[in-house]
Amino acid sequence: MSIIRPFRLLAAALALSLAAAGCSRAGGGDQPAAASNDKGAAAELRLGYFPNVTHAAALIGLGKGLFTKELGSTKLVPTKFNAGPEAVGALLGGSLDASFIGSGPAINAYAKSNGEAVRLIAGTTSGGAQLVVKPTITKPADLVGKTVVTPQLGNTQDVSLKKWLAQQNLTGKVKVTNLENAQTLDAFKKGDVDAAWLPEPWSSRLVLDAGAKVLLDEASLWPDGKFPTTVLIVRTQFLQEHPETVKALLSGLVASIDFSTTNAADAKAVVNQQLKEATGKALQPAVIDRAFKNIQSTADPIAASFPQLAKDQVTAGIAKDAPAVAGFADLGPLNDVLAKAGKPAVDAAGLDAK
Repeated sequence: MSIIRPFRLLAAALALSLAAAGCSRAGGGDQPAAASNDKGAAAELRLGYFPNVTHAAALIGLGKGLFTKELGSTKLVPTKFNAGPEAVGALLGGSLDASFIGSGPAINAYAKSNGEAVRLIAGTTSGGAQLVVKPTITKPADLVGKTVVTPQLGNTQDVSLKKWLAQQNLTGKVKVTNLENAQTLDAFKKGDVDAAWLPEPWSSRLVLDAGAKVLLDEASLWPDGKFPTTVLIVRTQFLQEHPETVKALLSGLVASIDFSTTNAADAKAVVNQQLKEATGKALQPAVIDRAFKNIQSTADPIAASFPQLAKDQVTAGIAKDAPAVAGFADLGPLNDVLAKAGKPAVDAAGLDAK
């Protein structure tokens, strides 16, 4: 046998191998397909949440075991936060994998990491934030010289208040300070603060427990009264390495929202029990009833609102330039879960592309 033939066979094999490699290139382009980062189910999922009614879906998912059921072998490690900036620090520091969080801090987490560290993967709650004031305050101008509280510097309600003050030409004329929600209630009762822009149930608590009245419901500032009070974000690395775990979390979220919308009385009871465990005290029935009337549980993050929310940070004086939000959303996993459940997809409104 000629020694040339084996070499010809080897060359043919190499050619076939190269052709097969070429077929694996995305879109037939020149770049080879990236290796999958999928490492399978995560050993644990560290999940942030706040003890607020605006986090009702999160509280229901925890209280009813809906997240744990979907996560299977993945251990759920819930962590409580008072406000968004704290959760952002934990996410960016790598000590948290995902978090229910306000839209403002969610944007900040994306911006601080140059669009790398986190992704918006779902909505949770629309509405549920109000500016409540002493009864003697009847119009915006009455706030001049007064003290108004928000939960934390740079949190969602802080941005909303400061934007609104700027629009009312009240910037610098009102003292804005930050307190934990429970401290705000005590301070309002003592007369140390005059107003507060708060999420539920705290706005309802000031109204029903401390004699405050509503000067402004934030829903009145948005089209159809819809704005993302609470969303769900995840570390990008975690999403890439454990996509099925993220889908399991989203399945639990969808189940929680379904429970909330179809079992209102039971949903309130579960949320109240979770608030009691988190804060040591349950809400009065009138408070939780009022709070639930002001929120809408939804998996839709209302993505179209995020460019405006980013601009609001400039108006509020929180940021010099509007944070970039292009590429922030990855709603593919959520839409897969929704499709499996026979539900309509949610719109990324271009927020999924840079």
